[in-house]
Amino acid sequence: MTQNNESVNKDMFVPAKIDSDKSEEISKPSLSYWQDAWLRVRKNKAAVVSLYLLVFLTIMALVGPYMSGHDPNLGIAKYSNLPPKVQALENVSWLPFDGTLENRSGKTYDVYETKNVEAGTYYWFGTDYLGRDLFSRVWKGTQVSLYIAFLAAFIDMVIGVAYGAISAYYGGRVDNVLQRIIEILVGIPNLIVVILMIIILDPGILSITVALTITGWVGMARVVRGQVLKLKSQEFVLASRTLGSTDRRIMWKRLIPNLVGVIIINTMFTIPSAIFFEAFLSFIGLGLQAPLASLGTLIDDGFKTLRLYPYQMVYPAIVISLIMICFNMIADGLRDALDPKMRD
Repeated sequence: MTQNNESVNKDMFVPAKIDSDKSEEISKPSLSYWQDAWLRVRKNKAAVVSLYLLVFLTIMALVGPYMSGHDPNLGIAKYSNLPPKVQALENVSWLPFDGTLENRSGKTYDVYETKNVEAGTYYWFGTDYLGRDLFSRVWKGTQVSLYIAFLAAFIDMVIGVAYGAISAYYGGRVDNVLQRIIEILVGIPNLIVVILMIIILDPGILSITVALTITGWVGMARVVRGQVLKLKSQEFVLASRTLGSTDRRIMWKRLIPNLVGVIIINTMFTIPSAIFFEAFLSFIGLGLQAPLASLGTLIDDGFKTLRLYPYQMVYPAIVISLIMICFNMIADGLRDALDPKMRD
């Protein structure tokens, strides 16, 4: 057995010199809750791209109906079913913007020349069976669809948050009564509610919005109720109640601000559902009536002539698909950023 004869240096036992000022120094910048959430959203490339694309679609919904110079509701019978034709792209043979179609024998012919369309007249998305400009109608329909969806989602959010918070906070008999009402509403199919609203009210934006609102807030109310049941027994709520805060102040100043993330996420998922439901109603003939247009009515009109003029259905279908994908991607990104359970 060998013995270690190495000497031990006294300096090895000297306490380390620690600067008390540097020990409390913050190495990273201080971020608020929303700044931290935005940094997390930015890491989700799909959510960021969807956000920019959604902003572009919203801007086009506002200015698009006026860009082509054609009235979306004015039809010219002799210009019916014109194919798309775009300046500077009409000479590119491999793009479908030259104003030509194939006849039954497979030969390509210039429809604009055949129908004696004035020189310099272009319809970027073509025209429908009444000779109305599809480009302006698609963006006008996008405007109407987004308006209905945002209005219905906002009403659902207000009613659902208030209903769920009151039900969970007071509990007991109040909670039992309010939850039985929700169960009754859930048992009624949405389509039956829509048909009843259309019978009572004239078909239009108001009847669709009311129909979407009657049962649309139930999901939000249930989510808010579950979260409030968890939060109302926390220490900060007990402290606020001890200091003499009223029930209303506790709910709107203490509980609801802690649910902002959950509310935003559920609202973002509600909007594409409302857009799809409105398009479905318009597609089956229970939605908007002429001359009003939405993406659903445009898809319905295009479906009737799908074999002969597929472009009349393709463009509104692309727009509604992009809107729904963008909202879902943004909602996924917000869920990952705002939900504490999803944080890495």
